[in-house]
Amino acid sequence: MRTLSCILSAALLLCRVAAMAQPMDETGPQKAMPDQWIDQDTHHKVVRLSRKEGQNLSFYFHNNPFLGRERMIFYSTDENGHQLYTVDLKTLALTRVSASNGNAEIVGHRSESVYFQSHDSVFNTSIETGQTHLVYVFPADFRGAVTTLNADETLLAGSWASDEQREISRKYPEKHDFFDRIFDAHLPNKLFTINLKTGELKVIHGENTWLGHVQFSPTDPDLLMFCHEGPWQKVDRIWTIRMGSGEVRLMHKRTVENEIAGHEFFSPDGKTIFFDWQIPKGQTFYLGAVDVNTGAEKKYAMTRDEWSIHFNVSPDEKLFCGDGGDVGQVAHAKDGRWIYLFRPEGDHFVSEKLVNMKDQQYKLEPNVHFSPDGKWVIFRANFEGKQEVYAVECKKS
Repeated sequence: MRTLSCILSAALLLCRVAAMAQPMDETGPQKAMPDQWIDQDTHHKVVRLSRKEGQNLSFYFHNNPFLGRERMIFYSTDENGHQLYTVDLKTLALTRVSASNGNAEIVGHRSESVYFQSHDSVFNTSIETGQTHLVYVFPADFRGAVTTLNADETLLAGSWASDEQREISRKYPEKHDFFDRIFDAHLPNKLFTINLKTGELKVIHGENTWLGHVQFSPTDPDLLMFCHEGPWQKVDRIWTIRMGSGEVRLMHKRTVENEIAGHEFFSPDGKTIFFDWQIPKGQTFYLGAVDVNTGAEKKYAMTRDEWSIHFNVSPDEKLFCGDGGDVGQVAHAKDGRWIYLFRPEGDHFVSEKLVNMKDQQYKLEPNVHFSPDGKWVIFRANFEGKQEVYAVECKKS
């Protein structure tokens, strides 16, 4: 018994030493953090993934940045310009992929490559070799922008806007200045695809309204989602279109004055579209879910402080995460600057705070993702005084 007692005491001492090896620290404010620390307010471990000089950013929340279960792509801007890197999520080793001076958040997960557009040209770069080749050049009379790749990697898709709409964006670069102006103008917009085998550009849909957030299903190569952009309380926002038939379908119809639904994204299995749902705007808060095939809906309630600019779902679809928001966002939360983990319980979420984001300047939105193993939430932040990419462990340290 005494031997067993000694063994247990030694084990407990080792656990205490291991815990002490992880520094407990306040996240922020505007100071250099260690490469990893335990957030003193949440007791969750935070690890910096972008361990290099420069400004570093992870992908937008609905763009999948992962290659298999072990690597993730991120941006870095330093003295060598705008570049793409991969980070090994186990060893944290960084590998430079290529330079990129355009939109590069389109990953070919089968081909292990990344697509990016520079001016009128679309390129593809192999993650393994770093070799880049020209994919497509837009004609002079069609200045489109690609944003997504379908599941079998045969089609790129994106949107086209008129010269008048682009001029509004150029003249009024701040969102609060251009947003309503573009919506009120009701200028022509189009959706298009580029066939990667034949090089054919095909216009698949057009309206005299602002179209955006173009996303292919992660599993169904025939299904594309897009939105009617503009003030959310004025639009029925979430739509899908079938590549084969051209069928356009509204996925959520607003029924209450000032109701909003937006920041839509597919579940990993492609069967569900999730979205921020407020009934009405700024009053009651939910994460909505609509079945892609049946149209059946459900929603998970949350508090004002738990509302997040962006949400995401774990690979097994059992957990959700959110990136919080400051007082200037639609929820006007008094205590909303946190990275959140959400567990569904019936018709509502039970939240857990992962990272204190009190020193985050929310003009840079954190854009949360779950890691491929579902054990970490990855986000971008500026609480150190520069832009970096981090991961926070879902379990407490």
